[in-house]
Amino acid sequence: MRKTLKGLVVTALSATLLLTGCVSGGGSAEPTNSNEKVTFENVPERFAEGQGAKIKVIRKIGGDDHTAQFLAGAKEEGEALGFQVDVLTANGDTAKFHDAIAQTIEEDYDGVVLSHGDDAATVKQVQKLRDAGIEVVTFDSNGDVANIGGVTLTSQDDEALATLALDQLVKDFNGEANIVYLWVDGFPPMVRRNNVYTATLDANPGIQELERFGVAAADTSVQTQNAVAAMLTKYPKGEIDAIFATWDAFAIGAARALKEAGREEVKIYGIDVSNADLQEIQTEGNPWKYTAAVDPKLIGAVNVRLLAKKLAGEETPQTYNLEASLISQEQLLEASEPVNMVNLSDVVEGWGQSTAFEEDWMKVLKEHYSK
Repeated sequence: MRKTLKGLVVTALSATLLLTGCVSGGGSAEPTNSNEKVTFENVPERFAEGQGAKIKVIRKIGGDDHTAQFLAGAKEEGEALGFQVDVLTANGDTAKFHDAIAQTIEEDYDGVVLSHGDDAATVKQVQKLRDAGIEVVTFDSNGDVANIGGVTLTSQDDEALATLALDQLVKDFNGEANIVYLWVDGFPPMVRRNNVYTATLDANPGIQELERFGVAAADTSVQTQNAVAAMLTKYPKGEIDAIFATWDAFAIGAARALKEAGREEVKIYGIDVSNADLQEIQTEGNPWKYTAAVDPKLIGAVNVRLLAKKLAGEETPQTYNLEASLISQEQLLEASEPVNMVNLSDVVEGWGQSTAFEEDWMKVLKEHYSK
């Protein structure tokens, strides 16, 4: 039951606006019917009568904590604005991902957030969504979507993520190290991270790459663990100084392989963070020393704010990068209690906080729907 927000004109005082839902299947939230009419002041016309919006968040990859956090952030932000938010992860199934996008056009959605639509087919489908009058925000997707009118492409600042981790590696080893590179081609963020990696090696000839490999699959961590374990048999202690892991799934697998082999002298510098990652890094003697990351929950929230602005008819940028932070094992171990995604902000200044695209009218809606 939500009380009426002060300053709002409510024409049906006896009625109650109830916007709840049950999560099922893809995580949909179905609002109940209400006869209450609400008029908001200083809110875009699109939302001035309390009609909200129906949006869908579709992510190609899944099965990891980063995905769960991203979807949670998007869902919480949308529902805080009074939206119906349906979420779906294709768990790496390309056909399922594209089917979900196609169905959206038939299901009367006002807007869509797409995550990790990396192929040319995604670009064509985004154009179809726009032709159908559906607003679109994309995250870590094919860069060509940004050329479609009205679409915003968001990304983690992948250049900053790679730079933060690699600069720390170069500093720790005074520019002289033999390293292993865990990376997979074919994904826009991986391409951007690889560009920084290549430039870093060019600028630091003392950093020598011994091996590189990587695979994106449902069991990436397991496959990485097995691959690193096999690789370690080729390089005795003292021959590998560090591993640069461009994805946390790589870092988790590598950390487990190093621990099992008793090779914790090899240090890991990674990218991305989740509850599972934090638990791994805080394990005694763990070789994972640094990870550069953007709060995945905040990514979901910011993408929904952008979508809300589009629905309101407000100007939005063609592209937007979310600011990155570097997290050290030392910081985590110095904390007075175990660190997770909830209290990470107590350790890393500014973590999970951003007012990007949060307009005053959004605060009005949030205050109302929180009652």
